[in-house]
Amino acid sequence: MPTYAYACKDCGHAFDIVQSFSDSSLTSCPECEGTLRKKFNSVGVVFKGSGFYRTDSRDSKGSTVSAAPASTAPAPAAAPAASVPAAAAS
Repeated sequence: MPTYAYACKDCGHAFDIVQSFSDSSLTSCPECEGTLRKKFNSVGVVFKGSGFYRTDSRDSKGSTVSAAPASTAPAPAAAPAASVPAAAAS
């Protein structure tokens, strides 16, 4: 079961509580009966093992998706650098 962090908007009391996914969120502070808000932290999910990359689920003989054809058009030219007038440079 996951642990959720709550903080009271009125008194600032902060605490963690273990709740089921199906449990409803707490709404009142146990210290002052004020309004609670749920604090959100970074997700602690780590993907380990095979099957998380696009190529992991494909067979080694070939792919059903073909690569994009190479473009024969020339790349666009870079814009020329702006020149600074001699009077403005000093």
